Amino acid sequence: MIKIYHNPRCTKSRHGLALLEESGKEFEVVKYLDTIPTKEELTSIVQKLGFSPIELVRKNEAIWKENFKGKELSNDEIIEAMIQYPKLIERPIVINNDKAVIGRPTENINEII
Repeated sequence: MIKIYHNPRCTKSRHGLALLEESGKEFEVVKYLDTIPTKEELTSIVQKLGFSPIELVRKNEAIWKENFKGKELSNDEIIEAMIQYPKLIERPIVINNDKAVIGRPTENINEII
């Protein structure tokens, strides 16, 4: 099952959702600001992306700049920051089985659907 971690207020996330709708494939929408991923979910997402946690962080967000920028943080601390402030999570994230991509640019989603 395909899953999209979606923020309806984000243009790129809306484009990613539209691409999935146009594909005709079944998928699940997770509004991650309302249903915050658990530590286990975020850890799994990072692994599927093949990233380190810091690569999933929106570093231009004021929350990041004010609270975390310039600090030495462990991977666990970065994941905890994203759980505490889910707005920091890059979006949209699309997962299909054991693969995941960030839909920036939107065309990245085509790689896994």
